Amino acid sequence: MITLSGIQPSGQLHLGNYFGAIRQHIHRQNTPDQSYYFIANYHSLTSLHDGQSLAQYSLDVAIDYLALGLDPATCTLYLQSDVPETTELAWILGTFSPVSLMEKGVAYKDKLSQGLASNIGLFTYPILQAADILIMQANVVPVGEDQKQNIEIARDLAQKVNHSAQKELLTVPEPLFVEKGANVPGTDGKKMSKSSGNTIPIFAEGKALKKTIGTIVTDSKGLEDPKDPESCTVFELIKLFATDEKADEIATAYKSGGYGYGHAKQALQDLMDDHFGEAREKRRTLAQRPDDVMDILASGGNQARKKAAPLMDAVREEFGLLKTKIDL
Repeated sequence: MITLSGIQPSGQLHLGNYFGAIRQHIHRQNTPDQSYYFIANYHSLTSLHDGQSLAQYSLDVAIDYLALGLDPATCTLYLQSDVPETTELAWILGTFSPVSLMEKGVAYKDKLSQGLASNIGLFTYPILQAADILIMQANVVPVGEDQKQNIEIARDLAQKVNHSAQKELLTVPEPLFVEKGANVPGTDGKKMSKSSGNTIPIFAEGKALKKTIGTIVTDSKGLEDPKDPESCTVFELIKLFATDEKADEIATAYKSGGYGYGHAKQALQDLMDDHFGEAREKRRTLAQRPDDVMDILASGGNQARKKAAPLMDAVREEFGLLKTKIDL
């Protein structure tokens, strides 16, 4: 069984990334599955054209994953751009994709509504995502519900190619939907996302973390007023970190009065400090060893290409793409 997932390096990773994807990725490395996780730097180009920033964000994502517990000895971590077979397959998949399929893209429309400029890369994003999945012959793709349509597109394109080839050339993937934490609320109460500017970075700490948590929107109830924890964004975030017992204790305090939103925000920071404390220390060490991190990515890229190249050769042969011996 092959599991694959990716994450965009378009800024600091935040709690939405952690609970919606990273935590599941780290958990699945302990299963018998063969796991591939890639840093989707080509995808980031749909909204980011500052090369220096993209390079740094890509390295930061690798450092974050390793600090949080991803073990390159049990899974493969690689840069999307280190597997050029992905973009080659994306072109071929594009020739099987009707324009109407892309026009139905919910994610594309959602990005435009958030103010991102329209471009062909954003429009055909699901095709490149399909290529990411199909080139590695992934059986399972852990995703949030918001990615359901894109996985359906990947399945549809794989089936179109297989029908044309009259054989199972490409593996048809299955989604594995993430549940708890997939829709982590941001500081404004809406879904946490970089494009909305409402994120809480995973590795923020100290005064910076306190300042960010302090911006979480709450109602105007005073310290002594009883409060409804279930309608409070701060409490929603607390529940992601707290044990059931601790969450019940805080919920009771909300309802009893004498417990202000300042208390709740401090509780959230304390829980984050406890949860990410060890990872923060590990991250500080890794950040001082960027060459070691790049070596891990290079090793992962080599493993990923060894997986991708034979399939791409088979696809080229199937569709008559002649391969000559070129001297460079």
